[in-house]
Amino acid sequence: MKKQPWYVYLLLAALVAGLAYVGYFKPRQAELARLRDDRTRVEAETANLREKKKQLDSIEMELATLTVSLAELETIIPQKREIGEMLRSVQQMALDSDLEVIRFVPDRETAFDFYAEQPIPIEVTGTYHNLGLFFDRLMHFSRICNVDEFTISPLQNQNEASTIRALFTAKTYFFLEQPVPAKPGAKRPATQPGGIRP
Repeated sequence: MKKQPWYVYLLLAALVAGLAYVGYFKPRQAELARLRDDRTRVEAETANLREKKKQLDSIEMELATLTVSLAELETIIPQKREIGEMLRSVQQMALDSDLEVIRFVPDRETAFDFYAEQPIPIEVTGTYHNLGLFFDRLMHFSRICNVDEFTISPLQNQNEASTIRALFTAKTYFFLEQPVPAKPGAKRPATQPGGIRP
C-alpha cells in the first residue's frame, strides 16, 4: 500500500471529526439545551406553585379565623331556626326569677341587611328583687337581648310574692339565611344588635 501524503490524513481526520460532531455532539447539544429549558420552566413552575401554596395557607388561616368568629357570632345571634329555643330560655328565666308571666307573645319581626329583630312584648308581676334577678339573668344570657319600652307600676292588690307589674319589650336578633336586598333610598337602622352603631 502506497503511503498517502500527510494532508490526506489531515483531511480524513477533519472528515471524521465533522461526522462525529454532526452525528453525535450536535444532537447532544440540542438535547442539553432542551433539558436546560425544561429545567428553567420546571423551576419557574415550582416557584409559582410555592407562591400559590403560601397564598392558600394564608387563605386557610383566614378562613379558620373567620369560622371561629362566625361560631362566636352564632352564639350571640342565632339562626332563625334556633329562635324558638331562645324564646323558651327567656321565658324560663322569668319563671326561674319567680315572676308570674302574664303575657309573652313574640311580635312581628323586622328584617334588616343580614339579620332580623324579634320584639317580644312581656308583662310580668312579682317583686322588685325578682325583676332585678330576671334582668341580671337576661344581661348574662349568651344571646343578645335588649330591653326597651320599660314601665313599672305597683299592684293594687299586693302580697308578699307580688308587689309590682312590669311591661317591657325584649328585643332579640337572629341571622337571616338570605340577606335582605337593599331598597334604593332606604335608611339603615340607627343601631345594630347589641346597641352597636354602624
